[in-house]
Amino acid sequence: MTMNRQWTLKRRPQGVPRDDDFELVEGQVPEPGEGEFVTRNLILSVDPAQRGWMDEGGNYFPPIPLGAPVSAGVIGEVIASRNPDFAIGERLYAVGSWSEYSLLGSGFVFRKLPAGGDIPLAKYNSLLGGMGCSALIALRDIGKPRAGETLFISGAAGNMGTLAGQIGKIFGCRVVGSAGTEEKCRYLENELSFDATLNYRTAGDLSAALKGVCPEGIDIYYDNVGGPMLEAVLDNIKLHARIVMNGSIAEYNDTEPRPGPRNLWNLLVKRAFIEGFLLPDFADKIDDALVLLEEWYREGRLDAREDVRTDFAHMPAVFRALFDGSNTGKLMVSLE
Repeated sequence: MTMNRQWTLKRRPQGVPRDDDFELVEGQVPEPGEGEFVTRNLILSVDPAQRGWMDEGGNYFPPIPLGAPVSAGVIGEVIASRNPDFAIGERLYAVGSWSEYSLLGSGFVFRKLPAGGDIPLAKYNSLLGGMGCSALIALRDIGKPRAGETLFISGAAGNMGTLAGQIGKIFGCRVVGSAGTEEKCRYLENELSFDATLNYRTAGDLSAALKGVCPEGIDIYYDNVGGPMLEAVLDNIKLHARIVMNGSIAEYNDTEPRPGPRNLWNLLVKRAFIEGFLLPDFADKIDDALVLLEEWYREGRLDAREDVRTDFAHMPAVFRALFDGSNTGKLMVSLE
């Protein structure tokens, strides 16, 4: 009998997640009920947003119940189905869990993958999945970039940051990014053609440092980190600036609330706005975004780095790589 190993949430993390916040358990592969299907998971996604799902209060996603599998994006192959829309052998990108097999319904599916395609499977968990769609739609539809404008991206060497930067260049922006090491800053400039970078760990006064790399001010801020960087950006926004809040990784492991920015007045003075982004709010734009992303990928204008690991037995340690900065691309675990 085939067994199913899965990582469950044993207790709610306090600060950076620990190994003993999770438990690896084994059980039988589930049987699908009416309208359901089962996937053999090929790739498991490891994302910063999962940290918020582990807290008792949850956020935009219901909190993971204690003892339940850790929710995650998965690329899987259908092995059993009682849903006519999902045939055995089809591959898809969906919301499953850190497990070898997932029991799903149609509402969990983000997209079906093309059969016999020539694109590496991992791309559908990065550039051609929710990550790529988020980067494009958030920047295009909220940031509204125009050629010649200054786009500043925090966490620019991360998954969303690298894509948003490349897309900003496609739209003709002057792209500036922040990262935490000189190596990452050089990567952004030399390999992704960022116009300037800022090492936030060595910058000192962030507001002054931002003025140095964005001397004419910031038209669009693509915020991946929250924290003090947002306050520094507000000191440097231009008239009618647009701020896209896509993530707050600097705050995900905080055990106490941080004080908010002290300079929100600048939003009024500059007649600027700030808007949070969640991909489900833009579901009607996903199909067109995927077509455009694949077109840019095939033209060599846009790509994503993947950090594909194989250590399913140590998922908590893999998850911590998101917060210690040791990952070198979109983090995922392959089960193939």
